[in-house]
Amino acid sequence: MKKCTVAACIILATGAMAQEPAPAVTTTNDLRPIKVEIIESDGKYRLLRGGKPYVVKGAGIDHIDLETFAAHGGNSFRTWAVDDGAEPPRQLLDRAHALGLTVSLGLEFAAERHGFDYDDAAAVAKQKEETRARVMAHKDHPALLSWIIGNELNNHYKNPRVFDAVNDVSIMIHEIDPYHPTTTALANADKAVIKEVNKRAGDLDFISFQVYGALFGLHNDLKKAKFKRPYFITEWGAVGHWEVWNTRWGAPVENSSSEKAANYAKGYVEAIEPYRDQGIGNYVFLWGQKQERTPTWYGMFTDDGSSTEAIDVMHFIWNNNQWPANRAPRVSPISLNDKVAFDNVTLWHGKDYTAKIVVMDYDNDPISYKWEVRHESNATEVGGDQEEIPELVEGLIADPGQQEITLTAPQESGAYRLFVYASDGNNHTGHANIPFYVK
Repeated sequence: MKKCTVAACIILATGAMAQEPAPAVTTTNDLRPIKVEIIESDGKYRLLRGGKPYVVKGAGIDHIDLETFAAHGGNSFRTWAVDDGAEPPRQLLDRAHALGLTVSLGLEFAAERHGFDYDDAAAVAKQKEETRARVMAHKDHPALLSWIIGNELNNHYKNPRVFDAVNDVSIMIHEIDPYHPTTTALANADKAVIKEVNKRAGDLDFISFQVYGALFGLHNDLKKAKFKRPYFITEWGAVGHWEVWNTRWGAPVENSSSEKAANYAKGYVEAIEPYRDQGIGNYVFLWGQKQERTPTWYGMFTDDGSSTEAIDVMHFIWNNNQWPANRAPRVSPISLNDKVAFDNVTLWHGKDYTAKIVVMDYDNDPISYKWEVRHESNATEVGGDQEEIPELVEGLIADPGQQEITLTAPQESGAYRLFVYASDGNNHTGHANIPFYVK
């Protein structure tokens, strides 16, 4: 038996985490809705699907590779929009159903930070009718699990009437769809926001929270808010870029893929699993890849489709403490000029410096390396809004395929970031990066 990683040890220390069986999947020709409900007994909540307990093994998915998700043991995923996804919604639901997956469909709902005015009655009414059409189109699909009305509508908001609109839509959904519960996804678990939602959106069947580093304080936050309703965690995983230490020039320090994997494991064991009597479902973020401050911060895959250690951790959790047959490389933080990110690495333009990384592969697979330098992101977007990928800076690394490289500092002063990807030849990759400043 191989020595466990930090992530594995955290999980194993809690003992086996039994998963309740999901109900049998109907055939793809049987397109009747399956009733989903939340029951309460002595202050404890359970999610039922088809009358049987349903334990969500979930992820947020932004791409169309559902087969990989199902193969790793996932059984449910959430989306952020009906009509702006990677494929048509009916096709997505059909494919999910064929794989035995359920879907919490995200319903488009305009955010105030994008200019929508919730005092504009005509605009609110139009949005409600657009939402009605989306619900009517998909409410009877057997893969449907729940409706998520809007995403982080409290992010940089001022007008609480947004939650009146959410409640009106929830009432409308319940009138035309008696089979599926409704929720809205909130950024964090702010006491004042929870109070506002409870006051204005009481028709919702449960509330959803999206927490990153704050995941570990979620239970205490809910206790302080005297929150007694059932909830989902609809985004969790890496520590947020707004929650970490910044260099002197304002660059957030990102964890390596291995440090993130340990955080996924710890988050599940300490902040999710113990509270399943109230936290009745969760969707890990992100089963895919995106640019948000860096190309690697939140994605559990790299941009070439390789999986990271975070995927291995979720496989372990979803498969009764069984690791996948082949695992991603484990990587250390980058050392640049014998310094780490917390040393505020400053380089002189045109001079040569050594960078290296330590890698361990559980399967002794041969490792290939790819190093690259990008300008530091100057993005200011919030809430996951689309960002531009920082530009590559070419010609600074003589041999980027080595474990240890020589980096020539750019001629132009400013903030940069050095990335490394360590791949095992089996579609698995470990990655790390380090911000540096040139003067």
